[in-house]
Amino acid sequence: MQAHTENKHRKNERGFSLIETSIAMVVMMVAGLAVSSLFVFSLQNNVGGNERALAMAVAQQQLEQLRSVDFADATLIAGASTATVRNGGHDYSVTRTISNEVNPDGSNKQLRKLTITVTPLGGSRGNWTRSPVTLVSLRSTRAPGAFLVP
Repeated sequence: MQAHTENKHRKNERGFSLIETSIAMVVMMVAGLAVSSLFVFSLQNNVGGNERALAMAVAQQQLEQLRSVDFADATLIAGASTATVRNGGHDYSVTRTISNEVNPDGSNKQLRKLTITVTPLGGSRGNWTRSPVTLVSLRSTRAPGAFLVP
């Protein structure tokens, strides 16, 4: 009699069919692929952020160098120069552009515009990290101008 009731219970038990299991696997696979592509994107984004932070550090170092020299120093003469700098195991192209600010009458102000542009070089880090970082600053002399009364 006990065997008869066990048989009856087993008839009422239903499992998943092969088709239901296959559909569930496909749904899980699609969800897994979506998550994995998001993971790859975030990884590239983090690498790009790190690269930009290192480039920003290089630009700040270059700008501080130009701020520390005397206004009449030869390194502050108007013009552009390019150099390669290595920081954090990466190479960067650094372009320094110095220009004299002029008054409306065309005469030079005692003010120079310093522009530092840092671009990551080489490697297969992708286009995401290739965007340059640019810092702009103005540098003046300590000499009093015509508008100041001694």
